[in-house]
Amino acid sequence: MAFTFAAFCYILALILTAVLIFFAIFHIIAFDELKTDYKNPIDQCNSLNPLVLPEYAIHILFTFLFVCSAQFGTVIFNIPLIAYHIRRYINRPVMSGPGLYDPTSIMNADELSRAMREGWVKLAFYLISFFYYLYR
Repeated sequence: MAFTFAAFCYILALILTAVLIFFAIFHIIAFDELKTDYKNPIDQCNSLNPLVLPEYAIHILFTFLFVCSAQFGTVIFNIPLIAYHIRRYINRPVMSGPGLYDPTSIMNADELSRAMREGWVKLAFYLISFFYYLYR
């Protein structure tokens, strides 16, 4: 059995998915701190917004590598989350900098619960992806 480009892509995706799991856990903890009024929404959004674009770039990077290595089953597995990321970023609130979270609207109960739910779903997706890449 030779070390192929596809094997390299799966190893890299495994490592990068571990990073994305940490990002998702950080988001969940940050939204929980907002929910319990432990932190200021402005400080929390300033710490969360710089992580949005790197998360998207990491996910798109290893999905592109899977396209290059002709792992189309894995690409199809990742396409829905990429489409959601693109749609979410296009429909983001009007802000001066990059990011998704606006400090003035994040404290709304429906916005905060949606962000929490999004964090949990992403964590579940990244955990399933991690074990899928580990198996492959």
